[in-house]
Amino acid sequence: MRISYETAAAPGRPRNEDYVVAGPTWVAVLDGATAPAGVDSGCKHDVPWLVEQLGAALARQLATRSGESLPDLVAAAIRATMAAHVDTCDLTNPDSPSSTVAVLRQCGDLVDYLVLCDSPIALRRADGTLTVVDDDRTDHLPGGRPYSLDLVRRCRNRAGGFWVAAAAPEAAYEALSGSVEASTVSGALLLTDGVTRLMEWYGHAWEQLVDTAATDGPGELIRWVRREEQGGAGPSFAKRHDDATAAWISW
Repeated sequence: MRISYETAAAPGRPRNEDYVVAGPTWVAVLDGATAPAGVDSGCKHDVPWLVEQLGAALARQLATRSGESLPDLVAAAIRATMAAHVDTCDLTNPDSPSSTVAVLRQCGDLVDYLVLCDSPIALRRADGTLTVVDDDRTDHLPGGRPYSLDLVRRCRNRAGGFWVAAAAPEAAYEALSGSVEASTVSGALLLTDGVTRLMEWYGHAWEQLVDTAATDGPGELIRWVRREEQGGAGPSFAKRHDDATAAWISW
């Protein structure tokens, strides 16, 4: 199993709110949710702190509890992150820092995957077809975009809304997760939404992204999205640039 990845902050942003951790048989990609300007999150920490804590906790779980399910490991990582600041921060605040989670792991003859919120995984099958695991619940909140802050508060980590890694370990069990036979997979691509805008905004296909990662490496996807962003196209409510992360796994 070979893992390569690249992550980059949005141009002009001093810190990256994406995060990647990897081991010999696993990789996890996280995308922290940028806090709206002027909103009190109830937390003295920023989003990079959250993704670093959550990533480190998840890496420990993946490294030491290889026989347990990915939802159990993600839930444990959320609990450990909560414990790191429960005494200093209000974890009941609906605007507390949060993150997506995407995990891929080989465990014996199986490849396990988990996607929590909008950091998808594409599995390239041995026959050349793709299986895309995409938790798109944030695209289907009531009323359509742009979403109000109040709507996001009411829908976050609620049935009928969307689930994300914040201060609710049960969110891990709402993730899209499963396993496939390792012999049926030749590659996998994990992305944050700073890269998936290549498809969502600019009309490119998953197959193109997977082929590019396999041939030129995941860093080329970030360079590609930056070139597209220079054209200025995209939804009026969205940031022109975002942190971008891509991880490519091959067997």
